[in-house]
Amino acid sequence: MLRFLIFIVWVGLFGGARAQTALVKGGEFLPLYGSADQINVKVKGFRMDVKPVTNREFQAFVREKPQWQRSKVKRLLADKSYLKNWTSDVSFPADLAGAPVTNVSWFAAKAYCENLGKKLPATNEWEYAAMAGYDKPDARKDKEYNMRILSAYETPRTYLKEVGQGRPNYWGLYDMNELVWEWTSDFSSVMLSGENRNSDKPDLFCGAGALSASDLMNYAAFMRYAFRNSVKASYTITNLGFRCIQP
Repeated sequence: MLRFLIFIVWVGLFGGARAQTALVKGGEFLPLYGSADQINVKVKGFRMDVKPVTNREFQAFVREKPQWQRSKVKRLLADKSYLKNWTSDVSFPADLAGAPVTNVSWFAAKAYCENLGKKLPATNEWEYAAMAGYDKPDARKDKEYNMRILSAYETPRTYLKEVGQGRPNYWGLYDMNELVWEWTSDFSSVMLSGENRNSDKPDLFCGAGALSASDLMNYAAFMRYAFRNSVKASYTITNLGFRCIQP
């Protein structure tokens, strides 16, 4: 009985930081920027957080790791807009508790995931999981799928909405495209050749032309890739959040 009570207190203090995950089975796909010979990229199976990390969950992290609090984080690791919608180092407006945490840098997102024994997804892992429709693992050729994503991109202030209120995709993942952009571990390598993007040490800031894309009509993916390639690791952006994976 005592152990049960301790567990309840722990969950209450740390906001259920061990987020629910879903299995994304491994497979192959051709990313938007393909590879030099347009051969599918293999993705190993992994478990991904069902929902983006929320303000409540990130609050538990900064309480445990005060070096990531708003007034204490090193400017090298996060710009001056870090957690700007919070009211203090450890608090935020009540109506944002279940909304995705945004205005967090890549460094902060990476530290959060590693603190839980997880990591940020690679771009290929994120895109592989996000290309799923409601009833199949690859819906990229479906007009309705792409129109739904573009419509979400046009909707203002989605970062203020609570996570997990929509319909999960084929893998059981919520809000992959509907609420916020999300950090990936290799976020600025997305416009490289396939060989460099999948290498251990890619040249992160070398670009490639859009004409090498595998699907010139996939506007939603073009927007994601262009956005990722425009940011730096210390940037914090109002509609940029993250979620973690377990290999």
